[in-house]
Amino acid sequence: MLDGNSLRDKIIADVRAAVAGLSSAPCLATVLIGDDGPSQVYVRNKHRQAQLAGMTSRNESLPRDVSQRDAEALVRSLANDPTVSGIIVQQPVPEHLDGEALLALIPFEKDVDGLTITSMGRLLRGLDSLVPCTPLGVMRLLEHYGANIAGRRAVVVGRSSLVGMPLAVLLARKGADATVTIAHSRTADLAKVCREADIVVSATGQARSIGREHVKPGAWVIDVGISRADAGIVGDVDFAAVESVAAAITPMPGGTGPMTVACLVENTLTAWRRQHAR
Repeated sequence: MLDGNSLRDKIIADVRAAVAGLSSAPCLATVLIGDDGPSQVYVRNKHRQAQLAGMTSRNESLPRDVSQRDAEALVRSLANDPTVSGIIVQQPVPEHLDGEALLALIPFEKDVDGLTITSMGRLLRGLDSLVPCTPLGVMRLLEHYGANIAGRRAVVVGRSSLVGMPLAVLLARKGADATVTIAHSRTADLAKVCREADIVVSATGQARSIGREHVKPGAWVIDVGISRADAGIVGDVDFAAVESVAAAITPMPGGTGPMTVACLVENTLTAWRRQHAR
């Protein structure tokens, strides 16, 4: 079992020890637009973990009908505030807003979600950057639990810019050295493609869409997807069916979710250090 909760707690403790030695506490600022319930839960958890790590945090909430101009003004003010180390615009934003334009206002050095064009471009080029938190969390889980990645075949199911595409880059880049296939809704015979993999990562948000038929014996299975069903929160992976086949598997919840937040806090510390190294 790849327990994300225990590794998150270790990372938060390590960050807290590092923060104690800084000249000032890093500050994480979030922008939450609207009253989406899950987004509110996610933001509260991010602030809670940042505070457990000894950081300060600011939550800036805007009404759902906020104008583009007013939303941009808030992001600009945070970007220009020297006391703010990292900025998140919680996704998704209401449809009438241009989310890309809001992200573009976040300075590269404060982009702790790693979602701006600059951060993504630097990741693809192999340059130093703040890495998107969920893909980074997946890599940290694999490394912590001793996955043999180099030379192995990895299939990433899902091609979003938030998870699938950056994770494929992280798995394939020098140092990880996996051979990566990106699968998606148009992939022919997905089960066959997945069965060829030593590492299967699913990030589609399709509940229990990865079953026993997708996993060869001894594969590592990472579940990034999240859905809400009558039984509660479920992932992309049919855990009960796959657990007996996989060599290692993440639970849902308690797997990749905690790692996303841990890596966000870690990125905020990294951002503070870069801003104070000038």
